[in-house]
Amino acid sequence: MKKQQGFTLVEIFISLMVGLVLLAGVLSVFVGLKTTASETSSFGSMQETGRFAISVLTEDLMRQGFWGDMINPLTHSHLLTDAPAAPTGECIGGGLNNGSFPLQEGHFRSLWGMSATTASALGCIDNAKIGSDILQVKRTISAPHTAGLVAGNYYLISNMVTGAIFVGTQAPPPIDNSRIWEYQHHIYYISEDTFNQNDTNQTSIPSLNIITLASTLNDQPLIDGVEMIRFMYGIDSDLDGVVNGFISADNMTEAMWDNTGTARILAVKMYVLVRDILPDRKYNNTTVYNLGDITFRAQNDNYRRMVFSSTVSLHNGDVEVWQ
Repeated sequence: MKKQQGFTLVEIFISLMVGLVLLAGVLSVFVGLKTTASETSSFGSMQETGRFAISVLTEDLMRQGFWGDMINPLTHSHLLTDAPAAPTGECIGGGLNNGSFPLQEGHFRSLWGMSATTASALGCIDNAKIGSDILQVKRTISAPHTAGLVAGNYYLISNMVTGAIFVGTQAPPPIDNSRIWEYQHHIYYISEDTFNQNDTNQTSIPSLNIITLASTLNDQPLIDGVEMIRFMYGIDSDLDGVVNGFISADNMTEAMWDNTGTARILAVKMYVLVRDILPDRKYNNTTVYNLGDITFRAQNDNYRRMVFSSTVSLHNGDVEVWQ
């Protein structure tokens, strides 16, 4: 009968070393795959956020200055038979006539913007991110309103010559050969809210906010993770129907904002800086991001970022009838 022999101590140590090397390799691959999956998920989330923000802003900008069946742009309240008083919590931009509804004085602006130098702006914002832009858009929805009127909403009833703005709790003013359109006033800006990541740590999350006109002006976060927005306005300075240059809100003149006479706004170029919601402690960001005429420098923090940009042609910038 043959005598059985076990492993020697040397053989056991060699086997353990080989096993440890193989285990280290497997763990290294696992950690690498997990890191790659986390980064891929992060970039995918930021891409979705950026595309959604661009889509929302584009949709509104394309239709700014659309006034239903009215042939002429709504520049003053004298083009209307009736206009309501300012709503509760009114937001008023620059110029003499830049509230929710047109007045007799000045030129009513359906598009206006500014770069926030303080947290307070327009008399209705107290948490704006300094350095980011604020955008104000007024228009009617591009399809006539055929359903029942909503009590808190405002509407424009118009024909080709005149119109009237009224609240949904009222009967529409009598205007011959008219249709009804829902009236909208939107303001976009960046705010920073606080999110409780755990019991002891708080992370500030930037968001794109929208203020909407109903019975009052309502402020609410629209998209989390948007850190800055920047707008450049395409100006036709010689009224030949071609953009001569893109200008930031800081450098726009009163005549340019009035969008008539000596200059017209034909396009808007937008830049959206998106930031990941949660930090990655293994990642340090020192990148400089270009946002049109300005830059944003990451302060060696742990957040990934992406910049999205798009240019929107304003269909109502050089024509007076919606197409």
